[in-house]
Amino acid sequence: MMSALLKVKNLKVSYGGINAVKGIDFHVNQGELVALIGANGAGKSSSLKAISGLLAPSAGEIEFANHATKKLPAYELVRLGLGMVPEGRGVFKRMTILENLQMGAYLKSDAKEIERKLEQVYSYFPRLKERLSQLAGTLSGGEQQMVAMGRAMMAEPKLLLLDEPSMGLSPIMVETIFDVIRSLSASGMTILLVEQNARLALQMADRAYVMESGLIGLSGSGKELLEDARVRAAYLGE
Repeated sequence: MMSALLKVKNLKVSYGGINAVKGIDFHVNQGELVALIGANGAGKSSSLKAISGLLAPSAGEIEFANHATKKLPAYELVRLGLGMVPEGRGVFKRMTILENLQMGAYLKSDAKEIERKLEQVYSYFPRLKERLSQLAGTLSGGEQQMVAMGRAMMAEPKLLLLDEPSMGLSPIMVETIFDVIRSLSASGMTILLVEQNARLALQMADRAYVMESGLIGLSGSGKELLEDARVRAAYLGE
């Protein structure tokens, strides 16, 4: 039996008078790549924000690495091994690529260890190494996504949360980013991926959940959901 690194039970999230998430249950096992798919406004990003401590749930329980997260601030979750690549990337635009990456390692004090992690990030994103002193705000959307992912990888997270990594990117850049996600997953990293590009997400997910109007409508292996007639009609344009 695989051990669940993340357990979510009856999660409800409300803000601004909107019930964005209406009571969902799901889990992510150690070493899995789990996708959360659904239309815009289904509650996917709100769920991720609640897991990462950026939004307080109105009800329910979240357990990460055997800790109940309810009373823990977001920075404590980072300390426990939660990494987040937010929607819209959230890079520090007036800082260089290198400074952005170093921010991801702020919990580490061993210079050699930080250097080793930087080299690892460069192996995934050689384009970043070529221009370390460039300000992040002058990069393309795809390059900023690389910086945001590299920054999260610097902390060596036990669980990496990815919120809409393909949003607004060119097809070639989407391919590059998803190749890296695949490689990270193959190396054993546990990943929870929120993604509107259902086909791409399901093709690489071990398991997936389909969110509709704040609830989970379907769940199964990525392969099962790719072949499900309802998913094909609603999300794959078939």
